[in-house]
Amino acid sequence: MPNRIRSQALVNGYRMTKSHPILKWVIGLVGLPVHAIASIFYLKQKRALDYQAILRQELAELKHSALNQQLRQEYVSQYEQKQQYFKRPLDEQERERVVNQQIDQRLMKVAEQQLADRSIRAVRYQDVFQSLLRSQVFVLSTFIPGLLLYSLLLIYQNAFSRFIFERIMMTFFVIIAVIVIVFTILYISPSDAAANILGESATMDQRMAFNRQYGLDQPYLVQLWQAIKGILSFDLGHSFTGNEVIMTSITNRFPVTLTLAISSLVFAIIIAIPIGIVSAAKTNSFWDYSFMFIALIGLSIPSFWQGLIFILTFSIRWGILPSAYSPQDYLSLVMPVIVLGTGLAAAIARMTRSSVLEVMHEDYMITAKAKGLSSRQIFLYHGLRNAWVPIITVIGLQFGVMLGGASVTEKVFNISGLGSYIVDKQFIPDIPAILAGVVYIAIAISVVNLVVDLFYALLNPRIRSQMKGN
Repeated sequence: MPNRIRSQALVNGYRMTKSHPILKWVIGLVGLPVHAIASIFYLKQKRALDYQAILRQELAELKHSALNQQLRQEYVSQYEQKQQYFKRPLDEQERERVVNQQIDQRLMKVAEQQLADRSIRAVRYQDVFQSLLRSQVFVLSTFIPGLLLYSLLLIYQNAFSRFIFERIMMTFFVIIAVIVIVFTILYISPSDAAANILGESATMDQRMAFNRQYGLDQPYLVQLWQAIKGILSFDLGHSFTGNEVIMTSITNRFPVTLTLAISSLVFAIIIAIPIGIVSAAKTNSFWDYSFMFIALIGLSIPSFWQGLIFILTFSIRWGILPSAYSPQDYLSLVMPVIVLGTGLAAAIARMTRSSVLEVMHEDYMITAKAKGLSSRQIFLYHGLRNAWVPIITVIGLQFGVMLGGASVTEKVFNISGLGSYIVDKQFIPDIPAILAGVVYIAIAISVVNLVVDLFYALLNPRIRSQMKGN
């Protein structure tokens, strides 16, 4: 039974890919060795069953049957009535041509149907290949050359695995596009990295030696290919300043940025979700106006100004919290988390209120009330569950931006994170470091968006059913 299920999964995946205009060519290319072997079986079966000869013989027998005479009388009568209705002269040659054409079409359909009733059908490659996919012997014997093909078929037979795979491939192309665009902008930039790093006192020979050392004297396409190859192979190279290993620098700074982003996100969710729910439940009340006014202030406050006020108040005047970040002191994260989470909390609170208010007037909410459910059950099990989709969208987008590094907050609190690292490298410009940082941001945002889309499917049954339908 498990082998039969896996075989049917391969067939289902093949049917899914055949209906896609691009995937059918991809499947043909990646499974070329398997298709070559399957073509041998197809030609063998086609040679063994000459369907066209059988069809011609069946058609010849029908032309000598009573059905042929019956159809001729019927189509001749129809043709003459049509000519008489439009008051056209009868043309015997034209009548014979039209009638014979109609009879041939009708007899062809009858012949094909009679052969189909006798289980005699034309040998098609798709049918042969699907029958081979159901054969465990064929799949095992072609497993090595068809590993990529069978993997794709298994992926595409399931809606969720197909969705994840397509998003991963989309992320890959996004990363390539980001590399090309960012590298092109840096390449055509009038700024000279050699002059900025070596200084204005550097001679032309020193600048040329610098360009040769880092390959900046190579043509555009050569440099672009080296950048793409380095990022795809996780060999980000060395930065122009300090000759530091870029991969090591990003790896060392990533935990700080990740800790700051997750802490700010948790802080914002804990505060914003209850505020948004209360505002929606008590709409147009004192609490609603107060919470939304505070949220508007949170959206309007610049993060650098808020950070400086926090430092002046809690560090310099009161001496409660450290003004700069220190990995050994967890209290040094309190002010950066609050500053970074303030704007996020305000956005989440406003979106929560709007989303909950929108679903409260839906038809299924009225139906739930008619069933006699309590207000709490209606709100938690029907309203809040359907209101999560736009809320998760805001959370995911903001979290992806924070993973890219909150450069302003990191600069204010002297945090050696990815945001401050990318900003510092932009002023040189340090092309390898900037490329690595921007690609990291693209990957982070793409991964977060993928997770958000998966949450959509888990929380919203309509989206899940739409994915399966597509």
